[in-house]
Amino acid sequence: MTRSAANPEFPRVVDVAQLRGVSAFAFDVAPEPGEAAALARLLDAQAVRKLRLRGRLAPAPGAAWSLEAELGATVVQTCVVTLEPVTTRIDTPVRRLFTPEARPAGAVAGEFEIGPEDDDEIEPLGDRIDLGLVAIEALALALPPYPRREGAELGSSAASAPPGAAPLDAGEARPFAALGALRAKSGEDK
Repeated sequence: MTRSAANPEFPRVVDVAQLRGVSAFAFDVAPEPGEAAALARLLDAQAVRKLRLRGRLAPAPGAAWSLEAELGATVVQTCVVTLEPVTTRIDTPVRRLFTPEARPAGAVAGEFEIGPEDDDEIEPLGDRIDLGLVAIEALALALPPYPRREGAELGSSAASAPPGAAPLDAGEARPFAALGALRAKSGEDK
């Protein structure tokens, strides 16, 4: 495995040329402390405590390579309600099919068939496969976009207004409140 500047946060690059003639390539990658700090910045997290991608690359039909792995990670994010730290544990399978074709018809990767619903698991095959980039993408997709501490709820009393102005109340915030009041008034006049 080599390193690359294309993915400066967590590069773990496998040269495809070195895979020729190999029935399977096992891997187990994890970031060093400096890389984990760079990943936390990239993911807008407080910390990436653990990250590990373990699996294998195997030849697939059509000069392709299938990747089957398990991603394990512990990430500290900021609660969107309280701004306190929230620790999230991620354990998820990762599958990719690296293929020189744009979209292989009925491609079989390992023991699973890739269908149209799996387009996000198909990657173009170049000269190298960056396992670190696969791990970053899988982690970013698995993290909660709006992490919350258990029991944290956004109150309904949240309001804001420019300096010197009173915040709108619930009735004023409804776009057709004035129209409803006008209609009610016109009904009273009859």
